[in-house]
Amino acid sequence: MMNPKSVAVIGASRDPNKVGHIILQNYIDNGFSGELYPVNKNAAPGEKIIGLTAYRSVLEIKKSIDLAVIAVPAPIVPSVLEECGKAKIKTAVVISGGFAEVGNVELQDKIVEIAKKYNIAMLGPNCLGIMDPLSKVDTLFLPTYKLSRPRVGGVSFVTQSGAVGSTILDLIAKEGFGLSKFISYGNAAYVDEVDLLEYLLHDKQTKVIVMYIEGVKRGKELIEIAKKVTKVKPVIVIKAGVTEEGAKAAHSHTASLAGNNEAYDALFKQFGFVRAKDLSELLNFAKIFSSENLPKGDRVAIVTNGGGTGVLATDAVYLNDLKLAEFSEETKRELREVMPDIVNIRNPLDLAGDADEKRYSDALSIISKDPNIDMFIVIALFQTPGADSSVAEKLIYFKKNIEKPMIVVTTGSDFTQTHKIMMESSGLPVYDSPMAAASALAELYKYWKYKNKIL
Repeated sequence: MMNPKSVAVIGASRDPNKVGHIILQNYIDNGFSGELYPVNKNAAPGEKIIGLTAYRSVLEIKKSIDLAVIAVPAPIVPSVLEECGKAKIKTAVVISGGFAEVGNVELQDKIVEIAKKYNIAMLGPNCLGIMDPLSKVDTLFLPTYKLSRPRVGGVSFVTQSGAVGSTILDLIAKEGFGLSKFISYGNAAYVDEVDLLEYLLHDKQTKVIVMYIEGVKRGKELIEIAKKVTKVKPVIVIKAGVTEEGAKAAHSHTASLAGNNEAYDALFKQFGFVRAKDLSELLNFAKIFSSENLPKGDRVAIVTNGGGTGVLATDAVYLNDLKLAEFSEETKRELREVMPDIVNIRNPLDLAGDADEKRYSDALSIISKDPNIDMFIVIALFQTPGADSSVAEKLIYFKKNIEKPMIVVTTGSDFTQTHKIMMESSGLPVYDSPMAAASALAELYKYWKYKNKIL
């Protein structure tokens, strides 16, 4: 499914506004190198759709097909899936909605029965489907000019909600960190989050797993796979439907059994899942886990060119159950030799408002060697006189040369955002606030404790 050599888009339309047309166009625009077969039951003999020969049924295609993407009205899906089975197609993504999420349980049961009959791995229905920037698979019915596609990376994102998924994809592309796999599985009628977690556990390209879930149907199986996955890879999860009304909304959205929030919370804590409260945290946590080594302690060094922001960062460190590192005597001595008199040699290290590239470089060169420090928060306020592109370049350099986690906090408008993008695209995690940065570091440390059983 994720790396097919041939794809049939069933429901491929001549109308550029139709879902099937957009999916086919995306495959072409993304440079998919495999065979593409548009399927439209009303196609005339020899007719072409977006320059490709169209077929009325997959049974007319006399070549092997790895993946069927189904985007036809719900009542037609069973007959289409039956034809896929007869054509020996082993994977299918059912984009179509109109099943259990609207009370049509019988129709959903019918397509599951067909999938089992022919041993078809069926994703969906009622989903966006899949995207893999490496293999160029893209079943999303969202045009590339509306939804940016992320670059290749190590984060895989599994989501029950297509809308949430598309939003996060757009933000991942904007933030500049890369994607391995995107899987929107909708109603989870056949392939569900348990199957997907097991698949991503063994996927070599996936370094971090991010999940949006509304509910699970196979709780015991989820626990068993959770025990395996979190020992190897971090799993960051946001659970929707935590209130009674939210649970009702989840059921009407993807026919999910939202379940008891406390039970989920206990499960996540016991098996090392990193739980995000909202989409902002989900993105912040994914960013740091995809780019940083795990810290071996909770001691943080803060370097700043703004005293007040350093105070906020100090509060944030302690509010997230971390602590400030105590500089070694050797570090203090070396800092006194190179820092101007206006700089107090203490943590947080306030380099003063005129700090330039050299002052940042001198500070980081010295404190990066201090064994008392486990993590670094570097605050760079680009509104100050000495902060420019050379500071950003120096921070990128140190990120690549410091083995311990190092993240940046910078807040501001256009000039700041330009440098934020510059650093993010080089693999340096950047946050808009000290609290967001400290919270992300705290989750990184908690996961290290979980993996090492220091609980």
